[in-house]
Amino acid sequence: MGLLLLAVVLALAPGGTAAARCPAVCICDNLRAHVLCLNQNLTAIPDTIPELTKQLDLRGNSFKVVMAGAFLSTPYLTHLDLRDCQLERVEEGAFRGLGRLLHLNLASNSITVLYQEALDGLSSLQQLILRQNQLEEMQPGAFSRLASLTLLDLRENALVYLPDMVFQGLQSLRWLRLSHNALHVLSSEAFTALPALRRLSLDHNELQALPSEALARLSEATRLELGHNPITYLAEEAVAMASLQHLSLEHAALQDVAPDAFSHSPLLRTLDLAHNQLQGLPALVGAGRLVRIGLQGNPLLCSCLLLPFHRWMGQARVQAEGMCVAPPALQGRSLDSLRPPEMKCGQFQVPAPNPTPSVQTRGTTSGPCPKGCTCSPEFHHANCENRGLRQIPRGFPADTQLLDLRRNALGVVPAGAFLGLKALVSLHLQSCGITELRPGGLQGLPNLVYLYLSDNHLSTLVPAAFEGAPRLAYLHLDHNAFTQVPPGAFQLLLNLFSLHLQHNAIGELAKGDLAGLGGLRWLSLAGNALRSIGPAALAATTMLEKLHLERNSLEEVPTASLQHLPALSELKLSRNPIKHIRDGAFLPVAGSLQHLYLDNMGLQQISPRAFAGLGAKIKSLHLENNKMSNIPAMSNFTGLEILNLRDVPFHCDCQLLPLYRWTEKLNLRTGATCASPTEAKGQKVKFSTTFRNCPGWRARGANADKAKAARQPSKKKRSEKPPARSFRKSKA
Repeated sequence: MGLLLLAVVLALAPGGTAAARCPAVCICDNLRAHVLCLNQNLTAIPDTIPELTKQLDLRGNSFKVVMAGAFLSTPYLTHLDLRDCQLERVEEGAFRGLGRLLHLNLASNSITVLYQEALDGLSSLQQLILRQNQLEEMQPGAFSRLASLTLLDLRENALVYLPDMVFQGLQSLRWLRLSHNALHVLSSEAFTALPALRRLSLDHNELQALPSEALARLSEATRLELGHNPITYLAEEAVAMASLQHLSLEHAALQDVAPDAFSHSPLLRTLDLAHNQLQGLPALVGAGRLVRIGLQGNPLLCSCLLLPFHRWMGQARVQAEGMCVAPPALQGRSLDSLRPPEMKCGQFQVPAPNPTPSVQTRGTTSGPCPKGCTCSPEFHHANCENRGLRQIPRGFPADTQLLDLRRNALGVVPAGAFLGLKALVSLHLQSCGITELRPGGLQGLPNLVYLYLSDNHLSTLVPAAFEGAPRLAYLHLDHNAFTQVPPGAFQLLLNLFSLHLQHNAIGELAKGDLAGLGGLRWLSLAGNALRSIGPAALAATTMLEKLHLERNSLEEVPTASLQHLPALSELKLSRNPIKHIRDGAFLPVAGSLQHLYLDNMGLQQISPRAFAGLGAKIKSLHLENNKMSNIPAMSNFTGLEILNLRDVPFHCDCQLLPLYRWTEKLNLRTGATCASPTEAKGQKVKFSTTFRNCPGWRARGANADKAKAARQPSKKKRSEKPPARSFRKSKA
């Protein structure tokens, strides 16, 4: 009997010695393989934790750092809880050896940066909780090994900016939680490579405009939460998400919505716009499946101006929830109870929202608002959009952080126009008919970060125009009348991060045009008339990461200009009339380039060594809709996640055999299709049989033929529906 009892005890203790190895300050449940070491003020991970432990709870200790290989002795862990451990750093390789871990909780610590290999080894991880840390930066590649992750919780951190491809590798992620951060800017490809994402939470951030381009990458997302962001306007086609069904924009600062704002989201069913500053909505175009709109808490003006929306509600059978605040006769009436004859136009005033926006409340020290404008004490915003102003008003609250003056006839920004607004961060002057930004026009704006001057009539600028705004980082000058980049105009903007000059009439870029922009990371010159870029034109922008030159008149790759850009990671040359890409065209940026766009150019020939130097770093390559019939060997491109070869008239003969062999190995959906010869027309290059007659086909050996023969019965099925992983990458 004694021997039997001993055998049972040993069976319940993993490894037979688990009980003996239990750390003195911990509780070990050997039956369930759980270990609890709660609130013991531990400064290091105990090294005597039973090897077969599955759940390890280390909450409330004082580790500061998770060292490399800290859990190598517990390879069977499935759940690891490190909440409230005062963690400041996770070293690269800290979790290596935890290939079975499913749930990792790092919430409520002080982690500020996630490094590239900090999460290596977690190939089975499904949930990662990083809530309530101090994350300011996430390096692209930090999540690249988490292919099984379905939930990533990054709420309540200090994130301000999301760079391109930051979530690369999260092929299975379904819910990304980014609420309660300080996000101002999302890079256009921040969400690229998230093919399985269904829900994105971006509420309670500092987004001042809808990040339309970034969101458009999420073709499978069905739910988007953007409430509690200072977004004032939804522009045409602002929400272009093919699968979106539920959109929340409550408690923002919305004052206007374009009729076709949701026209590219055909599956949208519910739209929450509650507690904004909307006086009404237009009849919405293209939202055919919409069933409910929440408009509660908006100052709805139920006059004849709302009739188009009211008629659309009835025709589309959309339920709109909201109450009229004016005219007085209809105050308190619900939208669905109104009849068209009651909705008249007359001389009446709309009651101000509560609290009264023209006077600051809640104990702030701000002054009153200028006449005709509204000031929000909660968001520190002042709005004077489309108020018929002919000059910039004075008297805004001193703590104003966002000032919206769009769509007024201002004409000129005079010197000292914004004196007294030292807290101003974002200034909107779009569509104001501005022809001149005078010297000193931005004087007294030491905290200005965002300046929007799009859609005006500016044709020149002088350096003194930017005096007094030393922190300016994002400058939008698109859709103006520039025929050249004003030489040296930006030399005082030492902190400029992003410069948007797209859609002007700039014909060339010369040396000195970009003087002083040593910290510039993003330059957009798309949609101009660029015919040439001087060899030294970009010499001042040595930190440039993104260069957008699409839709210009360039006839060759500006190779000489690229030699000054050692950090360039994204180059867009789409829709330029480049017919031939010569050898070594991208050699100057071969060490850094990750995303290359060469689509829709009418490209006829790519020289054999055109891509010399490029290789494993390239993540996306776009060659769609061109005219070449062959492309050079690309076997060095081992890191590709996106390859688009659609609408290229490939001639599927033996010269294309290297491409066939390469694409056959890729787990990507490229879209490459044979246009000739006749017997191969319409076949996918990857599955074409025309290559069987090529010399060297047999050189691959009998094993290759056997493998193809084994796949033959399912060949049709494969051509119709490629492997799941391939489908996901193509969606990205």
